[in-house]
Amino acid sequence: MAKQGKRLKALYASLDTDKLYALNAAIETAKANAKAKFDETIEISMNLGIDPRHADQMVRGVVGLPNGTGKTVRVGVFARGPKAEEALAAGADVVGADDLAALVQEGKIEFDRCIATPDMMGLVGRLGKILGPRGLMPNPKLGSVTMDVKGAVAAAKAGQVEFRAEKAGIVHAGIGKASFSAEALLENAKAFVDAIQRAKPAGAKGTYVKKVNVSSSMGAGYKVDVSSLSA
Repeated sequence: MAKQGKRLKALYASLDTDKLYALNAAIETAKANAKAKFDETIEISMNLGIDPRHADQMVRGVVGLPNGTGKTVRVGVFARGPKAEEALAAGADVVGADDLAALVQEGKIEFDRCIATPDMMGLVGRLGKILGPRGLMPNPKLGSVTMDVKGAVAAAKAGQVEFRAEKAGIVHAGIGKASFSAEALLENAKAFVDAIQRAKPAGAKGTYVKKVNVSSSMGAGYKVDVSSLSA
């Protein structure tokens, strides 16, 4: 287990672990206690009443955060000809076809999001063992396999985040930086929560949203009163 610094130890010592916060209060508290020497990310995690091992209970998708993430997102695009030119004009960081595939095979993956035109998926599919484990494999259901290269690049750059339920049924995302206003963070959090609600799978039974937690990169976690999500 990683050692806790004095600041974090003191924070945990003063934390009422049974207290439930309204979503806005949890965000404000996490923001106020984000005092690291860098601009911490404010994160939200949601424990869902699903079993992702079953296909009809998987929760996965993308959501555009209205105020962005505060992160610089590098976008890679697999495309040829006019679509490659369109991707570059839209601000993609790296664009190519066989040449880009060769770089990926060499381990030179200089992008955080990957987009491909449909005609490139034969090539990209051969990179699945490399891109898949990194969460970078383009997927038509997530809008990353598309002919609308311009729109996909713009969305990725503007603060679109991808989510996918982990084995324990937990989904999480960064909803902005501690330097954001509390109002901007709350707007982003609500957009994420709404996306998770809309993504409720047909196979989910019983309580869907079981627990919610808000924290900063280096800070404690604050339990959210689930009933406050609909406020």
